[in-house]
Amino acid sequence: MSTATAAELVPFAPPDIGGAEIAEVIATLESGWLTTGPRVRRFEEAFAAYVGAPHAIALNSCTAGLHLSLLAAGVGPGDEVITTPLTFCATANVIIHVGAAPVFADVDPSTGNLDPAAVSAAITPRTRAIIPVHYGGRPVNVAAFQALARRHQLTIVEDAAHCVEGVANGRKIGTTADFTCFSFYATKNLTTGEGGMVTTSSAAAADTIRIASLHGMSKDAWARYQTLGPTRYDVVVPGFKYNMLDLQAALGLHQLNAIDRHLARRTAICRRYDEALSNLPLGRFSSLPAADVHARHLYTVLVDPSAAGFSRDDLAAAMAASGIASSVHFPAVHLHRYYVDRFGFTRGQFPHAERIADTVLSLPLSPALTDRQVDAVIHAVRGAFRS
Repeated sequence: MSTATAAELVPFAPPDIGGAEIAEVIATLESGWLTTGPRVRRFEEAFAAYVGAPHAIALNSCTAGLHLSLLAAGVGPGDEVITTPLTFCATANVIIHVGAAPVFADVDPSTGNLDPAAVSAAITPRTRAIIPVHYGGRPVNVAAFQALARRHQLTIVEDAAHCVEGVANGRKIGTTADFTCFSFYATKNLTTGEGGMVTTSSAAAADTIRIASLHGMSKDAWARYQTLGPTRYDVVVPGFKYNMLDLQAALGLHQLNAIDRHLARRTAICRRYDEALSNLPLGRFSSLPAADVHARHLYTVLVDPSAAGFSRDDLAAAMAASGIASSVHFPAVHLHRYYVDRFGFTRGQFPHAERIADTVLSLPLSPALTDRQVDAVIHAVRGAFRS
């Protein structure tokens, strides 16, 4: 099999940036206001309206959102926070940042999402919060986690990095937890290059997050500089530099306008993959309940060597030789060296998450992909089985 040239490469998740985003960025540059300002406020208001949340705070990452949400919930040293080992490391890292201990619970093998029963078994008197992750864009069992939170007086912080468009039990993700954190990284369904958002129904928590996101100042940069004369501000907490820029929000405003169109395209690509790969010995996650909407952030397959005749890494290598990018979501967090060395986690503790981590492969998915590129992905996957 010949190695593809750069011109033939099919990227994994190219951003779909149009003329509206480009024009808005130019207008922002010409306005002279580049950092946190009027476009950030417009983006926050538009995003809050989209998900139906009372408050939305724009930040420089989903990681910042998770960190500040835990702080706003009062989580700190001596506390435990339960989350999934099948996620990006940031989900667990923020637990350590606030001084708490990460506790992992296994996932449901049919969905890849955190298993409420496993979480229930992991709750101790020190547990203060749960961070479920909407894996790949599939909403978690929101009702089950809400019931656990009520029973044990816990805070729910949803990691919705993959799930801007998601709906669970007929409710938009962003309204189903105490805090919901979204990512606008370059590969995400809605991108601002880098960036994130927290939604919450608590006005007090929203104020805490907003203040903590910009050095702990009582007035943000827009409030301080929109007047001609000098204004005083006070530092009320030792905060962070987590604010979003107007340059980022300029992208976000128009990405949000296009989100339904982009989801329709992502769904169509997933349907094409389903149809073309259905007769191959590849594992799949189960279908969604009727009241849920999958955000279609990832299209994943599970490559069991005993069924496929080769490994996940073999399939990824064969695709790469054909010029097709792929990715792994995710290596199991508890098996990263830091977590093994500090907390003593070992292989075998969370077998469902580990099996998925060992066999999962994400195929290219983006509304920017052409039909020809999608066909090339299908041809490469099917070709791996033929050879």
